Amino acid sequence: MSDVHSLSETVTPQPTVGRTSRGLSIAGTRITLYSIMDYLHAGWPPHLIRDEFNLTDKQIADVMDYIETHRDEVETEYQAVLQQAEENRHYWETRNKERLARIATLPPKPGQEELRAKLQAARAKLGMS
Repeated sequence: MSDVHSLSETVTPQPTVGRTSRGLSIAGTRITLYSIMDYLHAGWPPHLIRDEFNLTDKQIADVMDYIETHRDEVETEYQAVLQQAEENRHYWETRNKERLARIATLPPKPGQEELRAKLQAARAKLGMS
């Protein structure tokens, strides 16, 4: 009996927030603190963020405490994540724009002429040209 008691005394709870390959994350989830920051910056109160991500009261309280305690670090990393997301969006938007422009200049595949004509007629009718 005393062995079991001594084991329970040495067990320490796992922290709610930890660093993973995705950055600061909520332990046991795939939720990053940067996702939580999106909602905080949008003005959401913690209880609604908790509900949106299906978190426990303890998880959201620990996350809010962590963000408050490490505000500068979390905010700096959050801004870097936003910058990277913007660079990724711009890259793919540019790449897809070029790709779609090339596709638009290709002649129709055999059998698609009628379909393309209908599409162009529908676009003209809608004023999309």
